[in-house]
Amino acid sequence: MPSTAPILTCSGVSKFFGGLTALDNVDFEVSQGEVVALLGDNGAGKSTLIKCISGVYKPEHGQITFNGVEITNHAPSEIRDRGIETIYQDLALAENLDVGANVFLGKEKKKRFMGLFPVTDDEFMRQEATKVLDRLDIHIPSLKQKLVNLSGGQRQAVAIARAIYWNARLVIMDEPTAALGVPEQRKVLALIRSLRDQGVPVILISHTMHDVMAVANRLVIMRRGKVAANLPREGANEELVVKHMVGTAEGAL
Repeated sequence: MPSTAPILTCSGVSKFFGGLTALDNVDFEVSQGEVVALLGDNGAGKSTLIKCISGVYKPEHGQITFNGVEITNHAPSEIRDRGIETIYQDLALAENLDVGANVFLGKEKKKRFMGLFPVTDDEFMRQEATKVLDRLDIHIPSLKQKLVNLSGGQRQAVAIARAIYWNARLVIMDEPTAALGVPEQRKVLALIRSLRDQGVPVILISHTMHDVMAVANRLVIMRRGKVAANLPREGANEELVVKHMVGTAEGAL
């Protein structure tokens, strides 16, 4: 069960682009070990909110606190160092490198060749990648394979493994099952459950309602830059979610 104390809190967050209000006084929170689905039509404000959380955008108003520290105006690198990892649809992986190199991408482990020249320690990186993949119950036949030869689900798994290896304390996933086949979708959902079970909270953005209902503890629905509804998974259904998204639910904004 997720903890009741929020690890992430957004209070009164607003973001403007010229005359457009992308976020309007948004309150949002995530607790330890919780999967929160962030839902809404295109333009509802979902992506803007996660970009404010991850440091890509700076809100004009409001405050964002993570693990008791205000991070509202921190740079993306600082926010990653604090343990917030965002996995976008494009995954930001290097397809010409192997699994170990991708887990250490940007933080490569070096060793001295003949005691003189620094070279990447490929064997160490593969061994460490194996440990984190085993922790997540991910099986990739050979870690020497380049990512271009892996399936979409396996690449998604590598992106998640990289986040966990570098001590992610909150993982944001943007449409993680888009363009995947059914077996791979199931594997990604199992990975999300694994993160949750290990106490790592997840913010899940998805248009696939089946995925949301399968893993989410709570559903936050956005509409026109505002939070239209905050629903526990119990009692929520696709029809109610759609009504909140389009503004026809009872008491809708």
